[in-house]
Amino acid sequence: MAFLTLQNLTKSFGDFVAVQDMTLSIERGEFISLLGPSGCGKTTTLQMIAGLLTPTAGQILLDGKDISRTPPNKRGLGIVFQSYALFPHMTALENVAFGLEMRGIGKAERLERAGKALDQVKLGRFVDRYPKQMSGGQRQRVALARALVIEPPVLLLDEPLSNLDAKLREDMRIELRLLQQDIGVTTILVTHDQEEALSMSDRIVVMRDGEMAQIAEPLDLYERPTDLFVSDFVGKTNLINGTACGPDTVTVDGQELPAPGHGHTTGETVTLSIRPEKFRLAPDGDGHPATIRAAIFLGASWLYRVDSPMGELFVSQTNTGAPGFARGQVARISWPAEAMTLFAEAA
Repeated sequence: MAFLTLQNLTKSFGDFVAVQDMTLSIERGEFISLLGPSGCGKTTTLQMIAGLLTPTAGQILLDGKDISRTPPNKRGLGIVFQSYALFPHMTALENVAFGLEMRGIGKAERLERAGKALDQVKLGRFVDRYPKQMSGGQRQRVALARALVIEPPVLLLDEPLSNLDAKLREDMRIELRLLQQDIGVTTILVTHDQEEALSMSDRIVVMRDGEMAQIAEPLDLYERPTDLFVSDFVGKTNLINGTACGPDTVTVDGQELPAPGHGHTTGETVTLSIRPEKFRLAPDGDGHPATIRAAIFLGASWLYRVDSPMGELFVSQTNTGAPGFARGQVARISWPAEAMTLFAEAA
């Protein structure tokens, strides 16, 4: 039996259905991300799990017990909000100990446990600092320690890294994932950031219009999206309109391209999806002609916008230390046939 189960979970606000018939099983210790654009229902789902919203229909089972109507303070779940919601007049230690005080834990024990929780998030030296004396990353870790100190069966994270700068956000992804693995707490993260979900999750639930579009491990989700929405939303991709032509080829603007075993009917309109990093650019040799229209250096990689017989494409190439292609240069572009995913819908 799964540790946390959502069974046909539905939430309506009047005539508007925010979450529709959602069924999901989560194993103990698993890190799940709810990923999707604004308005897709991911935060509503998290709030129902937390008890902040009551489901219109369906059940939430925690370790076999129905908690669908259990008040939030009786569920014992840990929650970290986007705003962190720290008390400004309390030190880091007092903020973390507050939840234990509300549970009737004695002063000596709660301060000891709060100190250990701050040690876990590498803030043991900052127990006496107030929120205004800490950086955004430090405040985020205090909020995390406060959620963990009550030893929750499930940790709920509502876009907790969105207020951090890019470098700190990247560092905190690693720290948070390592901490979650060390503690083994079942975790659900709500995010609209694809990189965040891909880098931290055991599985990702992509949501669209209140429903689950796809559930998969990060690599499977990225390499084998089940529809055009997932392919376009998760990571960057090039979408190219074409026509199925025989069992192993497609045509794009009159160009015949190999697509072994694509499974679409001859003459059917399809969309080709190719990730930017799957392309290969070379000064000469095999492939199709491509004119470099923009060359952007990103440090670890180059991002090119090129004109090709298939239309405008974005191409990502690893920085090897050699000079990149220049704007206006004509190169040759190629890609392995298996890097191309076909969908029976137009972009």
